[in-house]
This record gives sequence, C-alpha cells and structure tokens, in this order.
Amino acid sequence: MKLFNSLTRQLEDFEPINPPNVGVYTCGPTVYSYVTIGNWRTYFLGDLIVRTLKFKGYKPTYVMNITDVGHLTGDNLGDADIGEDKLEKAAKQEQKTAWDVANFYANDFLEGYRKLNLTQPFSFSRATQHIKEQLAMIKQIEEKGFTYRTSDGIYFDTQKYEAEGNEYGKLSNIDQVKEGARVEPNPEKKDPRDFALWKFSYPSGRNFDPEKDNPSQKRAMEWESPWGLGFPGWHIECSAMSTKYLGDQFDIHIGGEDLRSTHHPNEIAQTEAVTGKKPFVKYWLHGAFLLVNGGRMGKSLGNAYTLHDLEKKEYKPEHLRYFYLTGHYRQPLNFTWENLGSAKKAYEHLLERLAEFGKDVAERKPGKLSEKAVSYDSQFTKALENDLQVPQALATLWEMVKSDLPAIEKYQLLISWDEVLGLNLAQATKEHGFNYTYTGEKSGIKITSIVELPSEILRHIDDREVARKDRDWETADKMREAIESQGYVVEDTEDGVVVRQ
Repeated sequence: MKLFNSLTRQLEDFEPINPPNVGVYTCGPTVYSYVTIGNWRTYFLGDLIVRTLKFKGYKPTYVMNITDVGHLTGDNLGDADIGEDKLEKAAKQEQKTAWDVANFYANDFLEGYRKLNLTQPFSFSRATQHIKEQLAMIKQIEEKGFTYRTSDGIYFDTQKYEAEGNEYGKLSNIDQVKEGARVEPNPEKKDPRDFALWKFSYPSGRNFDPEKDNPSQKRAMEWESPWGLGFPGWHIECSAMSTKYLGDQFDIHIGGEDLRSTHHPNEIAQTEAVTGKKPFVKYWLHGAFLLVNGGRMGKSLGNAYTLHDLEKKEYKPEHLRYFYLTGHYRQPLNFTWENLGSAKKAYEHLLERLAEFGKDVAERKPGKLSEKAVSYDSQFTKALENDLQVPQALATLWEMVKSDLPAIEKYQLLISWDEVLGLNLAQATKEHGFNYTYTGEKSGIKITSIVELPSEILRHIDDREVARKDRDWETADKMREAIESQGYVVEDTEDGVVVRQ
C-alpha cells in the first residue's frame, strides 16, 4: 500500500511502526458553528483511511479532536495568536455561554458524523477535557528551554528550537510561514513564526479586574496555570491529546490542506521539542479543498453549505458520501447541486441493482468467487493501495456491476467493497427493495420503483399507458422521451411498469 506523505512530498510504501497496529489522528472541528460540507470532506478522508486499513487487515486506533476552546479568529487572517476565541465570539452573537455554544455544535457534529456513517473513533477528544495534559506538555517545553513570556501569553521560541539543530516548518515552505500573516505582526514575538502555547485571559496573566476590565469581555472558558489565568493556544491541544492516546510516535496524521502552513508544523515542533528528535508522525496526509461552482467556499459568499442545507433540498447524507467518493482526496473536488444530483442518481441506481442481485442471493448461498470475480476484487484493492484512488475503485465497481458475472458474485463483491465505501449497502438493500408502488389514475396500471417517483414522472407514465392502450404510439413515444429526459428508464413487464434510474 502506498500513501502520499506530505512530509517527504512523495509517494511512499506504507510501513506501520508496530504492525498490524496503526495509530491514526485527524484534526477535527472547531465547534463554534455548523460543520460545512468542506469540513466533512476532511473527516470523510479520515474515515476512508481507517476503513481501508481495516480492509487490508490492519488494526487502527483512531483519534479525533474536537476544538472547543483556544481557536482564535486571527487564524483566518494568517496569525492564529490574535483576535477573539471563536467560541467566545459565537457566544456573544448567540447570547449564550461559550460552553452552551460548544455543546450545541459538538452534538450537531456528532449527529452529522453518525448520519454520514463515518467510523467511530476510539476517542473524540475535547480540548476542554484535556487541560491538564496541555499544561503538562507546555511545562515540559518550558523545561527544555523553548518558551518565553509576553504580556499576552507563553510562546514557543522557534529560533531557539532551530539553534539546537531542529528543523522548523517541515511540512511547509519556511518563507511562506514567515510571510503568511496578513495582519500587523505582534511586536513582542521574537520571530513571526513563534506561536502561543498558553494565552492570558487578561494582561500578564492576572485575574479579571472589574475596575480595569469590561465585564462583557470576561471569559467563560479560562483556567489557572503556572503562568497565570488563561486558556490553551490552538496548536497544543492536538499534540497533548494525540500523544496521550497514540504515544510519542504514531503512524498517520490527517487534516485539511489549510493546516499545512502553520498548525501542523507547530504540532511537530512543540511535540518533538518534548520527545527529542525522533519523528512525531511518520505519514502526514492532507485533503484538498472542496470548491463550490469552481470557486472557493465561504460564509461571506453564502455557499458554506451544511448537511442541514442538503437535507432541506431532500438530499441524504449517503448522496454526499457518494459524491466525495468521486474525487481523489489530494485533488480539489467541485461541488455543484448538479454534481450532487448526479451522485444521488448513481447511488440510488446502485441500490436498485443491488436489490436485484439480492433476490438471487436469497435463493442461493454465496460460494467461492470465480476467477473473473477475483480479478475485479484485485482491481478494486489495487486502486485503494495506490494512495486511495477511490475514483478508480468506483470505475471498477460499475464495470463489475455491468459485467456478465452471476448476480450472487456481484452481490458478494459489493457488500465486501462497502467495508471501504461505507455506503451501508447491506442495510440499504433490506430497506430499499422495490418498495414504492403506485397505481396509474387513468390507466390503472401497477407502477413499482426502488425510489420515490415525482408526480410529474407518474403522470407521464400514466399518460403513456393510456396512449399505448389507444394505440397512439406517437404520444406514447413522446411520454417515454419525457420520462427518460429526467433520468428514468421504463420497463414494461407482465406485472406492470418497473421504473429505474
């Protein structure tokens, strides 16, 4: 199995540190708002990797963090150490406490996670539940001599880190890291690349002073520390929690490509400052952005769609999941409603075919796969082994579905491959037989379908049947064309009309 390692910028053979065990960590959401479908693509990547590892016989231990404190708004401007805490800002806007905001959006995330059938991690680690571990790691970094104090917090000293023979910025170009900020640099920083490990709630780490401080600015989330009252920097949580659950070294770290510039280099630096020069993570995998109509996604653009937005348009989480499968994780994927509609049709067509195959399975017991079926299975697996080339795997799937393999073998392969695809095909087969039945109002004919049919399509089918009874072939052909133009196929059977997509 080969994976593209962002650390070395090349395709590498995957060799776990302690096979067959594999430690996997994914940077999860900051729960100040609803998760967008762009964010979900990253979490889908984590799920895909874990599923593929299991498919290959490995035993992954999967951890994902939930950031519920410390992620500042300055991150959007290129300096994650300035601005308001995103949770505190959302609390003011929604007139709730930061704790209430975090719990609400964390629960919404977990519900969406379930709907998308993403692999349940060994641990969903919340930053606020691991303050002790973060303080302990900051203390270790301080004891190693890599910190200094400013009026607003405790910072990591990148120059000192490099002076001792370490390399900072392994995942990104160092010049880009230095020049990435689009805001005035903090004059108290020794180097623009330095980053906060602990932020003070109030200047110099003192407590809230009602005579000096605005009561409306009092933080809901703050903790005592050896350096003063405050809260953790954004980066330290991932190092503290990943090493707690996966050890000082583990195999795979996953995140969106936007985390390559500073967040992940900072994770490496602060962790290896504690553990020594041994590599923190062996393989770094980064997912590309999700585009919308060929451009960037953004709340200010009104196109930062969520699962709720999709559900309002009657799309299911399975449709979005299938859409993600159509793109390779290192390539931008373009979201349009038309593309999502195509994914929906493909998914429901797959269910329809699987329901057909399932009828054969009910009558026969699965047996040893034929040589041709084994060949398809090998093609599917090789696509996954080649840096998770899921579009190639999907192409193999449809080639197999359309082949002359016996239905029972097609069914066996689809159920097996779904261990990776995560489309919940076995359950969907039970739930989605030809369970939509209609009777034409004019023709009285029985109409069956695996999917719910729009009233317009039902009307066309009904009119076509009336025309056929009247031997009006011209009208019947027009009705068939109208049906097919909407992506449906009509089959005339002894039991009535069967409609497919």
